[in-house]
Amino acid sequence: MSTFERYLTVWVALCIVAGVALGHLMPSVFQVIGAAEIARVNLPVAVLIWLMIVPMLVKIDFAALAQVKEHWRGIGVTLFINWAVKPFSMAALGWLFIGYLFRPYLPADQINSYIAGLILLAAAPCTAMVFVWSNLTRGEPHFTLSQVALNDTIMVFAFAPIVGLLLGLSAITVPWETLVLSVVLYIVVPVAAAQLLRRRVLASGGQAALDRLLATLQPVSLVALLATLVMLFGFQGEQILAQPLIIALLAVPILIQVYFNAGLAYILNRIAGEQHCVAGPSALIGASNFFELAVAAAISLFGFNSGAALATVVGVLIEVPVMLTVVAIVNRSRGWYERGAKPGAAVITKS
Repeated sequence: MSTFERYLTVWVALCIVAGVALGHLMPSVFQVIGAAEIARVNLPVAVLIWLMIVPMLVKIDFAALAQVKEHWRGIGVTLFINWAVKPFSMAALGWLFIGYLFRPYLPADQINSYIAGLILLAAAPCTAMVFVWSNLTRGEPHFTLSQVALNDTIMVFAFAPIVGLLLGLSAITVPWETLVLSVVLYIVVPVAAAQLLRRRVLASGGQAALDRLLATLQPVSLVALLATLVMLFGFQGEQILAQPLIIALLAVPILIQVYFNAGLAYILNRIAGEQHCVAGPSALIGASNFFELAVAAAISLFGFNSGAALATVVGVLIEVPVMLTVVAIVNRSRGWYERGAKPGAAVITKS
């Protein structure tokens, strides 16, 4: 993890301050940006989102899907957490905390929107940062790559139906045309563009050329993310200044969600007899989110000023420090984990 990535939370916090200040000082500029839409898609944000997502998807080799069978127990556990547990547990936590316990402290007209943002955050498994988390836990790289490739493939087909179902259960009107358009714009098109770029670079210069390209694109992706946050908080500034407690309250269900899903995935892998080098990244993939997609979908579905957009950004704010604590827990519990491995189960130690 680069120094810039390690202090992502600091940069996000500074962007929040800058966005709130600029939104208060130059509201007309943000109104012009917000009006630059076609079919409810904000063009400046769309460009920034693509700059965020495409570099991350270039890392993914979909040929790795052939390796899925090599770690089928870990794959099965992670798929169960990502698609059968995480979106639904987040919806339940959202209803409990935002819809009931914290309702008196939040703007009444944004309650459903906050819950929608939490659902969007949980419905997309992490694509890029999970490679960093896996490396920090000495995770099996082939498992991580094949798991991410499989999740991205499933996401193309499952993201919209799961989000639509849970939003419907939350009594939120589902704008299906916009939801499907978001999937096409922020999943299908970036995946296709990233894979085309990856193949061309590999064909012309091999792995060394791809590594150079990724090193160049990674800062672009992070800068685009930070620029998007400045814009988001430029629109959200007045609301945040009026009720600064909102961010802390939204963070509560997200924090519980992260530790619950990471712990569940970790324990299920141990019960299944999976190796620690697979269980570690499995827990981290199960806990982290594709927040770039969540932010994009929230803006498209509900707008800049929505509680949904703010809720997804809170996920960005706490991503790095929270995931680093999960990494620490996984590493420190390695001895405990391996003592519970099934007799005869192989244990791989990476140098």
